Amino acid sequence: MAVNPPLFGNGTPIPFVDEMFVLTRDSVEFNVDHPYSPGSKFSAKGSLLISNFRVVFVATKPVGNIAAYDLPLLYIHDEKFNQPILFCNNLSGKVHPVVPDGEHPSLYKVSSFKILFKEGGVGTFVPLFFGLLRSVRAANVESVNVSAPPANPLPSEQAPVEDMIRHAYIDPNDPTRVYLQQPFDTQPSLRRRTYKAYAPEEGQL
Repeated sequence: MAVNPPLFGNGTPIPFVDEMFVLTRDSVEFNVDHPYSPGSKFSAKGSLLISNFRVVFVATKPVGNIAAYDLPLLYIHDEKFNQPILFCNNLSGKVHPVVPDGEHPSLYKVSSFKILFKEGGVGTFVPLFFGLLRSVRAANVESVNVSAPPANPLPSEQAPVEDMIRHAYIDPNDPTRVYLQQPFDTQPSLRRRTYKAYAPEEGQL
């Protein structure tokens, strides 16, 4: 997981080379243990975007200096869809940190996260999310390791997501929007090629 991935002016994440965004979901609540500050938690409402590489949460209003979180699909594990009787549907899991350049991995811990769906159904979102995880893991089976994630958060092999998008079930009660066309037209030279993570300075969390 990384804090504050680069965004366009409209809040859309700047894509990586070969990245394809699959869906977006507004009006979710995102809770997570901060990876760079033990004991600190982040909670905000905003939008969720999912690609063949990652999950990106973009807050409606930044909390402190944090406007977005980036969860690489290869770093997510122990994911679970929950349907509590007296609370809203939610998705929980754990994610390894993207370690800032020059830092030792032992300084950063695995974070627990939860995505709460407080408006509308999840009949489109949940099958696509879990289908993407299975597809990415199957295409990168040598990189899947819960105790020690790959050094590079980007998949080495591309998961075949086009058919998944074309055959996605559209739940009329689910406000998730599936991208039949990409939400941007970015020149390849402007796309990101590597992850870079920066720990916020002390006092800015």
